[in-house]
Amino acid sequence: MKQIVECVPNYSEGRDKSVIDNIVAAIASVSEVKVLDVDPGEATNRTVVTFVGEPAPVCEAAFRGAAKAQELIDMRHHHGAHPRSGATDVLPLIPVAGITLEECASLARELAKRLYEELGIPCYCYEASAFKPERKNLAVCRAGEYEALPEKIADPARRPDFGPDTYNDIVARSGATNIGARNFLVAVNYNLNTTSTRRAMAVAFDVREKGRKAREGGSLTGKLLKDEKGEQIWIPGTLKGCKAIGWYIDEYGIAQVSMNITDIEATPLHVAYEEVSRAAAARGLRVTGAEIVGLVPKKVLLDAGKFYLAKQQRSLGIDESEILKIAVKSMSLDDLKPFDPKEKVIEFLMQDEAEEAVKHRLVRMTAEGFAKETASESPAPGGGSISAYMGALASALGTMVANLSSHKRGWDDRWKEFSDIAEQGQALMKELLDLVDEDTAAFDRIMACFGMPKGTEEEKAARAAALEEATLYAASVPLKTMEASLKTFPLLLAMAEKGNPASASDAGVGALAARAACRGAELNVRINASGLKDPKPAEPLIARATEILREAEAMEAQVLEAVNNHINQ
Repeated sequence: MKQIVECVPNYSEGRDKSVIDNIVAAIASVSEVKVLDVDPGEATNRTVVTFVGEPAPVCEAAFRGAAKAQELIDMRHHHGAHPRSGATDVLPLIPVAGITLEECASLARELAKRLYEELGIPCYCYEASAFKPERKNLAVCRAGEYEALPEKIADPARRPDFGPDTYNDIVARSGATNIGARNFLVAVNYNLNTTSTRRAMAVAFDVREKGRKAREGGSLTGKLLKDEKGEQIWIPGTLKGCKAIGWYIDEYGIAQVSMNITDIEATPLHVAYEEVSRAAAARGLRVTGAEIVGLVPKKVLLDAGKFYLAKQQRSLGIDESEILKIAVKSMSLDDLKPFDPKEKVIEFLMQDEAEEAVKHRLVRMTAEGFAKETASESPAPGGGSISAYMGALASALGTMVANLSSHKRGWDDRWKEFSDIAEQGQALMKELLDLVDEDTAAFDRIMACFGMPKGTEEEKAARAAALEEATLYAASVPLKTMEASLKTFPLLLAMAEKGNPASASDAGVGALAARAACRGAELNVRINASGLKDPKPAEPLIARATEILREAEAMEAQVLEAVNNHINQ
């Protein structure tokens, strides 16, 4: 698997577009990285940039961005609402795929060393890359912010992990950078119907994991309470893996609870939203919406959408785009400005549209276009792709009946039963839609082999081996279609027997389509296998195809019997 790392540096400039553009250009000058998002904030005077790529290019891009920030940002003149200690304030590396957090921590330390040795920028290593346990907490590294750097550098216990022994002109201009490795962090601000920073801070203290300092009588102004060792006693907040503060934003004219969710497994976004709303209400406030800063994984919003659908006792087995819409509306993510998942979800931004268009050429066509393409003189798409599409339609019909049943008046107590079936149907439909294009791609792979050179014996042997491999693959793809289509029958049978009676015929049509998908795909397994010079590798494929077809025919009869029982009543 290719190693993919995300980097989310925060630069202490959110107002001067030319400065921001130059920093982003320096990052993008490394061609192997992809800049996904640039999110400037005028009130915070801070810009969050997100980019991804393989480890070495990402580290090079991070270095170039920090160098350009050092050149263009003078921290002696910086002011903003957000805590900061340097021109490049924080620089986290985040594992996305094929790489561990520990490996990212090692990369972060190497990058910190390079920033100091080549640019003179002092660096603190935090989170997983921390050299000292207390420095795992970013707040400890950034304590006192930029203004405290002279005294911190003079103190051996507080000195940066990589940095000078004395405060100098380079540090005065660039400040210090906090470099770390962490898991995915969701940065979110909760909008409150108040202008009081103090009240927003109180809500933040209620919910953040660290909580608040204990005081006599539980008041906000009483004497601080200490334990027998003389150490401050803390009252923990309600949300694990969450850091939060309250602030006032001039740009919006409201106070917010600003939160970093550092463990989205322990505290999903929707759980945090609900808890902040509860804590705000307990103090006479109301959360009017939320503002996601930077990007989020798609799962964060899908989990939120499903949570709110379940609260409404509605089926979760609906299209992904609809689930995302529910998440946006339920948490009012568009309260302050429009929220487009295509611009905020990391998976969408990582997609190469050109590659996606090629990969999903057929399923992105209109129904009419697909039919006309099939009818053309081109041999693909052919029976294999059509079989996969029939299987997709079979699962779609079963999903439709499940969704209609979950929403049927008088069946409210059964919504979860039908929702679970609809979710299964959605997954099968997606799998079969992917197979529509995969089957045609498999045929194209065979045709490409015929274009290989055959001038020498070595070339002929290579061509023959490639053709044999491509032909075996072409026989295996329709078997995948059969396996997936077979899984639609239990869904269709459940809907024919227990689903909305008015939609029984739809389940029946689904069974007919599923059986046709299996029968058509079985023909393609056999005809592709017949093209092999050595038929032995295909024997298990043919045997399994025969077995599936027998099961499909038996299951079709069961579904149709259940459908006819409804119709004949």
